[in-house]
Amino acid sequence: MTKVIAACLLLAAQTYNVPPAVMIGILSVEGGSVGQAVRNTNGSYDLGPMQINTIWVPQLASFWGVNQSTARNWIQNDACTNMGVSAWILRQHLNETKSLSKAISYYHSRTPSLGTKYRKKVYEAMKSKGLINQGR
Repeated sequence: MTKVIAACLLLAAQTYNVPPAVMIGILSVEGGSVGQAVRNTNGSYDLGPMQINTIWVPQLASFWGVNQSTARNWIQNDACTNMGVSAWILRQHLNETKSLSKAISYYHSRTPSLGTKYRKKVYEAMKSKGLINQGR
């Protein structure tokens, strides 16, 4: 993790009051990079380090008061924007579910089997980095 990514991740976690360890776990599982756009089978794209799905672009563009092309560019090409959006998404799911476990699942998918598989990957990534106890 570069210093810029680390600083942006910690700032985003603090801004949206989400656990930095979970953000690191998500980053490890997503494995994206600044500038990256990965096409999904449904025609959407996952953008940048945290692989933010383009489904969020219209809402964010409206919130930021910019066009969708600008919002997509920021999410895809600016590390701090990407980390901030990721933490914001996690916070939205946490507010909705009142469960960190479910919020992590929802970050990837609301389909239970897909979300559960993803959550396990995030936990394993956190464990492998020594961010949570091995007993979990």
